Amino acid sequence: MRFLPPLAVIGAAILWSFDGFLRQSLYAAPSFLVVTLEHAIGAIIFLPIIIAKRKEIFSFTQQTWGSVLWISLFGGILGTFFYTKALSYVGYIDLSVVVLLQKLQPFFAILLAVIVLREKITPKFAGLVLVAFIGGYMITFKDLVPNFQAEGANLIAALLAVGAAFCWGTSTVFGKHALQSGSFFLITGLRLLLTSVLALVPLMLLGQVEAATALTSDQWIALLLIVFSTGSVALAIYYYGLKRIPASHATLYELGWPLSALVLDRVINKTVLSPTQYLGIVLLLAALVFLPRTQKQPQTA
Repeated sequence: MRFLPPLAVIGAAILWSFDGFLRQSLYAAPSFLVVTLEHAIGAIIFLPIIIAKRKEIFSFTQQTWGSVLWISLFGGILGTFFYTKALSYVGYIDLSVVVLLQKLQPFFAILLAVIVLREKITPKFAGLVLVAFIGGYMITFKDLVPNFQAEGANLIAALLAVGAAFCWGTSTVFGKHALQSGSFFLITGLRLLLTSVLALVPLMLLGQVEAATALTSDQWIALLLIVFSTGSVALAIYYYGLKRIPASHATLYELGWPLSALVLDRVINKTVLSPTQYLGIVLLLAALVFLPRTQKQPQTA
């Protein structure tokens, strides 16, 4: 089914749009603790798959292990840390600003896909990228005016969101490379396992291990909800789609995140949309609808 992989990536993006609402309840907990716990719980779930496919793991090349290490360190630890930390500044910067700045990741992903994977970028695809970004901008910024406020805090949040964009954008490309050597279930499990192990180092250096005992029942519930929705489950769905489509296409499909986040904001916070935001929705949807037609081109050079 040609449209199933793109729908998987879009579905994962929709799940991720819930992440900001769930993760905001964890703002008081140390960011590295949140990263470690959510990935450790996910790793336990996928551990039987890792054990069952251990022979497949032994066949990995150094390049594959390098890709797995990259997505674990940058996509798992640093990207999640930057995004979680940026959300703690929502009192000083609009949530929509954080979401859109984080979605700058296609710039990094597409550039790296051309360099590392040698994917072809056609003029038609480049045009759709431009339309999608214009639509994403219009959706996120009501009346086209970014709302940066509060001395320093909003700038820090913006830089953290861009940092997350770099980490997750490059992880899309290296994740695509790793998926050439393993199943999406296996790569998901390895990323979760390595991320939880690597995150223990800064967690212990910062002396935040004991902070786990101070987590409230509501925070534990939020963690479990993240794992079984926007975390491990969404990651597995995403890798299923990423294995079957070019990385440069996958990162554009992820722009469905601002759209679904906007809908949630309307339902949960009763936010009223402006005319420019509705126009942005039309542009973004148009780009997502026409994008599959560009897949007639070879995925790699």
